[in-house]
Amino acid sequence: MKKHNGFTLVEVMVALFIGGLVLGGVMFTYISMKVTTKDTMAIGELQETGRLALNIMQRDIEQIGFWGTFYEDSFSSDNTDTTRVNNPGNDCSAGLNNASFPDANANTNFRSVYAIEASSANALGCINDANQNSDILQVKFLEGLQIQPNSTNNRNFYFVAEQEFGLFSRGPIAAGAINGNATIWRYRHHVYYISEQTFSFNKKTVKVPALKRMRLTVNAGMRKETIMEGVENLHFVFGLDTTNNSRVDTYKSITDMTESDWENRRGILTVQVFLLARTLMPDANVKVTNQTYTLGEGTSGRVLKFNDNYRRALFTTTIRLNNVGANLWRM
Repeated sequence: MKKHNGFTLVEVMVALFIGGLVLGGVMFTYISMKVTTKDTMAIGELQETGRLALNIMQRDIEQIGFWGTFYEDSFSSDNTDTTRVNNPGNDCSAGLNNASFPDANANTNFRSVYAIEASSANALGCINDANQNSDILQVKFLEGLQIQPNSTNNRNFYFVAEQEFGLFSRGPIAAGAINGNATIWRYRHHVYYISEQTFSFNKKTVKVPALKRMRLTVNAGMRKETIMEGVENLHFVFGLDTTNNSRVDTYKSITDMTESDWENRRGILTVQVFLLARTLMPDANVKVTNQTYTLGEGTSGRVLKFNDNYRRALFTTTIRLNNVGANLWRM
């Protein structure tokens, strides 16, 4: 009969100790990778939100001041026909000559760009869900692609441009109804602002900030649409040419802008955009809860403070208006 010897108590304890160390190392590595992956996904979410939101607004802002082959300095009853269009009943408008379409008989220039700071949920006569303490931007422009008459339809508004005459019209536009040297462009009126959206996630009701847009349509007037979830605040600073030399002389936030600043079609040369992005869900791993972000500079800057577990990132860009001021850009 053979005698079988087992592990001694010391050997068992050493084996358990080493096994515990290995298991602990594996668990630590797993938890670290999980936290790192979660952090990376949150940062990627913020980067994607901020980048896409800025790109969408930038495309519109860059088109301000572009009126195709219409080369007059302003719209008037002598050079503009608006009889084929009407401002919608739910139009976004504030101030003089700032509706969807120009008032050809007005004594002030048509405002192709305008902005206000939301002081309540209601703004510009068309918005009823704006977040307070955030800016609202209104832009009117032509898309950069010239349209042929046979490509027009009744779902869009168009601007028919000649050198000294312009026509706003709903499509379709027949080729025989316009001059041979006229060009056709799709007309847009957009208003960007911050609101809140509510949705269910894991059986919980979650409120998230979102960048929304009011868009001029033919059949529904100004239609509301969500552009990007996770955008929490907007702030705009305008670069102005006050000496008519096509160079930025001063920067003004909305509170410093005057009526004459908005009405000067050639005065606003740049728009600086500050955008604060926020993750959709809180993160318990965020240790710094006293967060402070400054949108803008000086006394006109907006200081925002938060005491929560949401990750945030501040994005900023300066957009030049290529079709305002001199033909050649100078800084």
